[in-house]
Amino acid sequence: MAEITRPLMPADETQQRPAATRGPAATREPTAPHRPAATRGPDEPLWRDALGRCLRRLRNERGEILTETARRAGVSPQYLSEMERGVKEPSSEMIAAVAGALDVTLADLTLAVATSLLAAPAGTAPTGPTCQAAYALAA
Repeated sequence: MAEITRPLMPADETQQRPAATRGPAATREPTAPHRPAATRGPDEPLWRDALGRCLRRLRNERGEILTETARRAGVSPQYLSEMERGVKEPSSEMIAAVAGALDVTLADLTLAVATSLLAAPAGTAPTGPTCQAAYALAA
C-alpha cells in the first residue's frame, strides 16, 4: 500500500485555488495543499525514524542482540529490525511491547522520541504552532 504523507500546516497557511478552478464544490472549506512525499526535505525527521533510532540505542545500551529483544517483545526479529530502521509504522501495541521488552515505559519512550525530534537541527523538522502543539502533546 502506498504511503501518503501530508505536512501539518497552521490553518492560516492553507492555500485556495482560484474560483474558476474549484469545480462544483466551491463552497467547501479550504484545505492544505497536497505535497507528495518526494517534495519533503530529505533531512526532515519522521516519527518512525526517530522511534527506530531510539529503540536501537536502547537495545544496544543493554548489550542485547535483535533476536533477544524481539523474543521478549513477542515480535519477529525481522519486524523489530524494520521498526529500528524506520521502515514500519508500528501500532501503539507493538511499540508498547518493544518498550516493555527494553524495560522502559511507553511514556518515557515517547518523551525520548519527542526530545530527539526537538533536538533536530533547525530547518529540518516541521515547525509552527500546530507542530509545537503536537510535540507538547507527545511529551
